Amino acid sequence: MRLHTLTLQAFGPFAGTEEVDFDRLGAGGLFLVHGPTGAGKTSVLDAVCFALYGSVPGARGRDRSPRSDHAPPDRRPLVTLEFTVGGRRVRIERSPRWERPKKRGTGTRVENAKVVVLEHSGGRWTDVTTRPDEAGQFVGDLVGLTLDQFCQVAMLPQGDFARFLRAKSDERRDSLERIFNTRVFRDVEEWFKGHANKLRHEVESAGDEVRSVAGRIAEVGRSTAPELPEELTAWAAELAAVTGATALDAVPVAAEFTAARDAALRALADGRELRARQERLAAARDRAARLAGHADRRAGLDARLDAAERAESVLPFLRARDSRRTDLDKAELAVADHLSLVAGLPGIGRAVSSPPSVPEAAGPDAPGTEPLRPQEALRAAEQERRAELARLEHLRGDAGRRRALGRSVDELTARLDRTREESARLRERALSLPPRVESLTGELRRVRDLAGQVESAGTALAAAERRRDAAAAYERLGRELEQAEARCRRAVDAAQAARERALALRERRITHMAAELASGLAEGAPCPVCGSAEHPRPALPSDGDLVTAEEERAAQAAADDAASRRTAAESDVVALGERRAAALERAEGLTPGSARDEVGERARELADARAAAGEVRRVEEALEQLEAEVERIRAREGELTRLEAEAGTELESAVREHGRLTALLDAARGGDPGLEERITRLSGEADLLRAAAEAANTRDGAAEEYRSAVAEAERYRAEARFADEAGVWEAAVDEPQRRALRERARAFDDELAAARAALADPELLAADGPVPDIAALTAGAERASAAADRAVAWRSMLEERARRLSALRRELRSRMEGSEPVLRRYAVAEGLRGLAAGTSGDNTDNVRLSAYVLAARLEQVVAAANGRLLTMSDGRYELRYTVDKAAGDGRARSAGGLGMRVVDAWTGVERDPATLSGGETFFSSLALALGLGDVAAAEAGGADIDTLFVDEGFGTLDEDTLEEVLDVLDRLRDGGRAVGVVSHVADLKHRVTTRLKVVKGPSGSRVEHTG
Repeated sequence: MRLHTLTLQAFGPFAGTEEVDFDRLGAGGLFLVHGPTGAGKTSVLDAVCFALYGSVPGARGRDRSPRSDHAPPDRRPLVTLEFTVGGRRVRIERSPRWERPKKRGTGTRVENAKVVVLEHSGGRWTDVTTRPDEAGQFVGDLVGLTLDQFCQVAMLPQGDFARFLRAKSDERRDSLERIFNTRVFRDVEEWFKGHANKLRHEVESAGDEVRSVAGRIAEVGRSTAPELPEELTAWAAELAAVTGATALDAVPVAAEFTAARDAALRALADGRELRARQERLAAARDRAARLAGHADRRAGLDARLDAAERAESVLPFLRARDSRRTDLDKAELAVADHLSLVAGLPGIGRAVSSPPSVPEAAGPDAPGTEPLRPQEALRAAEQERRAELARLEHLRGDAGRRRALGRSVDELTARLDRTREESARLRERALSLPPRVESLTGELRRVRDLAGQVESAGTALAAAERRRDAAAAYERLGRELEQAEARCRRAVDAAQAARERALALRERRITHMAAELASGLAEGAPCPVCGSAEHPRPALPSDGDLVTAEEERAAQAAADDAASRRTAAESDVVALGERRAAALERAEGLTPGSARDEVGERARELADARAAAGEVRRVEEALEQLEAEVERIRAREGELTRLEAEAGTELESAVREHGRLTALLDAARGGDPGLEERITRLSGEADLLRAAAEAANTRDGAAEEYRSAVAEAERYRAEARFADEAGVWEAAVDEPQRRALRERARAFDDELAAARAALADPELLAADGPVPDIAALTAGAERASAAADRAVAWRSMLEERARRLSALRRELRSRMEGSEPVLRRYAVAEGLRGLAAGTSGDNTDNVRLSAYVLAARLEQVVAAANGRLLTMSDGRYELRYTVDKAAGDGRARSAGGLGMRVVDAWTGVERDPATLSGGETFFSSLALALGLGDVAAAEAGGADIDTLFVDEGFGTLDEDTLEEVLDVLDRLRDGGRAVGVVSHVADLKHRVTTRLKVVKGPSGSRVEHTG
């Protein structure tokens, strides 16, 4: 994979649009990405990762959005990366989720993350996808690396690998799992553990079921279950067999007791049956004698029933006659009431004012008498009033119109008055508005001119604040630069002295190496140089004491530390000088005091302009309201003039029509207060007359019906053989009483027949004799039943116990047979779990499965790293992984061979990586990073990375080591690979000619290409 171009817009510290030409930078193979701390060197690498994967690596990706804080609020953050991988040229344009100002109104709107993937084929760019999920799948398939793997293979972050080098085994395990994606092996361990736990629960459940069945067998058989599971089957079989045999023996014994109980019960039933027949025979004799003495009462019942039946045929006609008389009396009263109501009405004569009554003349002795009929006079008076009502009904509409016209006259008069008053008020208001409009127009011109200066005043204030901050920073950085230069001089002197001392001690040791060897000779021991056992003239130091290896190493370590402090101090001086020069340029020659004065002046100007901008809208709104009010008044005045003319015309017409209708209605109402009152009176009189006529008709019909009912009642009484009406009422009996008489007669006859039948029954006659002893028979039956119940219960108990023991025995055998496969599966699963977890005796190294896989990966990483480490350390250092607890971490063995040591070839001693100096740590971690990158690339399918970066750490190297490290990096260019070194070390500017400089400023960072 080779990078070509990278374009950043509003991303990280880059506020504008910046372009990085990797083709130009990588033309020489090795290039430098440099700039002051915080300028955004690492952000360039973050942009590459974001374009590919839509995320920024590490904690930076979780902290916040990658959008630049320096960019204007409406500028869209965008990263465009063009690269080639596997012969395919691809361009990815990606923007993160961000908030932009709304185009209308206030507030912000969220823009979701977007991506566009293009591929160059056939001489043009073609779309691949615009969906984030499809873009991630496309990049993953094309590059063959995850984000973590890409960062480890292509970015080589030295801080991470220094921590990896010195990490504990568990921390190193987490890093390797993340890079090599070996989580599947950890999942296998967890699955084995979960599966074994699940089977263990099944084994425990099966054992609980077996013990539960054994407990129920012990409870039913009243025995104690054995402790050993293998004895349960025989114990259950024996208990079931003994109980079954006992149940069989109990069957004949229970049969004897039940036979005795049945015989006693039959004797008791026979005695009770004989006693019942004897009692029935005695009762029949008593009833027959009693009924024979009541024969005359039976005949009286028949006579009463006959008279009641005849009277019942006459009673309906007597009741109908009485009902007709009642109706006639009511009709007479109704006629009298209605005639009294109409007697005083105009046009009603005296003949109908006192109608005749219907006395005994209506009876059967005077059937030819007819009452007077006043109906004709009443009907005629009603018709006169109905005719006048019909005429008055036609005038109802005129009365309604007259009332509506009266209300209209009042409303039109009031509306005309209100219209005239409103017209007067509007004329006064219209005269007062023009002066106010002219005044607000002048005020608006003034505040608009002042508000137009807000943007320029804000720009001027921001520039003044930047110059003020830069002037203050220039003074502060001057003081810091003086202190840094003093520290740098001291560090240079100390580093030079330490280096000279280390060189002097080395030279002195080399000079006295023969004396050092001679000091280790012993009499009779062979010489390590010539092999002779005789030492006639051992060498002696020419001056002073010998220099030991420990003194030389201590001096070299002190020189290395001093050189690191010198490099750091020099870098601080350079960085402070660049920052101070940049601050002076931004301050534009102003002092802090004059810059503060300028900020105050610009702030006042901005405040005045903003205040005027706030007034513009208020004045505009007030002016718009006045102008709108003038227009409304003019329109309203015209409308009121039209309304006044219309109301006058309508009022005149309404008054004229109201007078005409008033005269017409006054003539129609006559002597009544009004038309409605006259209509109501006439309608009521007509209704009273109609009701009086109908009452007279009803009275005449009731009299005729009464005469017919009297004649019919007399005819039916004579036919029923009653001398008078009193005899009918005396013989009358209601239906319930007649039904009771019939029931009494039938009951007497039934009882007499039953008594005679019982006396003729041969079974009852045969029972006549001695009375049986029921009490003695009952006591014998109860004793036999109790004994039989106890025997049957004892037999049933034994049979039920035998049945339950047989069923429980089969269930026990089934449970024990079902638990055996579970036990076998659990044994296998537990063995695999222990083997994968490293706790099984078969796992001799006690290494977990996932740790074993990671240990193999770490072995490959160490092998790949050692080739480069030997070159960078001049053959001195070599990495070695180990499972020993002496590897610097007591948990190394539990982590499964993930410990790491450094072998020092000069001393032959293994060291903890934490004991390495800063420079040694750097090139060791760099070698480890390169080795891990090679293994990770091979793990991902041999991904070809043609552009890679080494991030920071070079400030800890001395000149010789730096040369060796650069030589190793230079070898990485084989095959056309481009290597970018990310650092702010000043010496690298002279050693690497092709550079990408990241320049930071108060308005954001930018990039510059050199070389």
